[in-house]
Amino acid sequence: MPRLHMTDVMVSRLKAAGTYYDETTPAFGLRVGKNRKTWFVIRGRERLRTNIGRYPQTKLADARKQAKRLLNEVPAQGDRLKFDEAYERYKEAIATKKPRTQLDYKRMMEKYFLPRVGKKRLPDITYEELTAITKGLRPSEGAHALAVARTFFRWCVRPPRRYIPHSPLEGLQVITGKPRKRVLKDDELGKVWKAAEKQSYPYGTLVQLLVLTGQRRGEIVALRWPWINQKDQTITLPDWLTKNGKEHTFPYNGRVAMILETIPRLNSTDLLFPSKVSDERPISGWSKYKRELEDGVDGWTLHDLRRTFRTIHAKIGTPSSIGERLINHAAAVTTEVEQIYDIWTYLPEMRRATERFEEHLAAILAR
Repeated sequence: MPRLHMTDVMVSRLKAAGTYYDETTPAFGLRVGKNRKTWFVIRGRERLRTNIGRYPQTKLADARKQAKRLLNEVPAQGDRLKFDEAYERYKEAIATKKPRTQLDYKRMMEKYFLPRVGKKRLPDITYEELTAITKGLRPSEGAHALAVARTFFRWCVRPPRRYIPHSPLEGLQVITGKPRKRVLKDDELGKVWKAAEKQSYPYGTLVQLLVLTGQRRGEIVALRWPWINQKDQTITLPDWLTKNGKEHTFPYNGRVAMILETIPRLNSTDLLFPSKVSDERPISGWSKYKRELEDGVDGWTLHDLRRTFRTIHAKIGTPSSIGERLINHAAAVTTEVEQIYDIWTYLPEMRRATERFEEHLAAILAR
């Protein structure tokens, strides 16, 4: 393998594909491919390669510094490391992910796996033990929990950690079931709305906003007053909250405005729906309150309200592109060229669509 006295100028001029090692830092080098240049370091007796960034995004000095840190790092003793100890390190590793993703991962790990296998050594945890934990859960919840655990164990296996040589969930195929197609009929939607109205704030109010906006439950429950422009009657969800990672601004009209007026404003938090436990955490505990909404309407979920919202828009003649924009689907902008050149917000078109939706809902509730 070629060894070079690497400098910024030399690295910028390297064109020939191949692997080049740095003379001044053993085990540190650059892999030059057809389309990219990747920094790496070789570690341990197994001589495992760890990628540490791409040039030119990661400069030579930064890559060399990171390589030295990794080479000096004392490997963890995986045969003695317990699940809860590895999980504490994992929480630090996922700190760069969206807050919503972090909360989701932590909920699954801390609710299901930590109480059962937290004090066990990683190499002693078995496939049978992990799948037994999720056996009694609803199929979708169990599949989701196993998917999160599988991601965690894959992290444990990857270099430079190598806490364990193999994941106990290696080869697991998570079956989430068929996609749901449930759309509430007009009379069912009317019953849910009236039950939510009776239930009132906070859970009933929240369900009414789900019906009217078509947004995801996690987005509405996390709403904060600064995101609501009451003058222009728009709501802006930040990119770290949305599923597709894109900021989403959508209009609201009369019914939403009236509902917002009924929500109490607290000096201790700007959340619309704070938990009783902490003012900085939104409410949870949905299952108990949803049962109160099931008066004569069976087999539906809160997410079905979003699908119902989108289906009604198709029914009342909302153009598909506007319907998709209202619920912040990635399909609303189909090509990269459109993203660059079409910077119109479509707020007037979306507002007209929400007005027609509210008229349709009013007709349903008047029956």
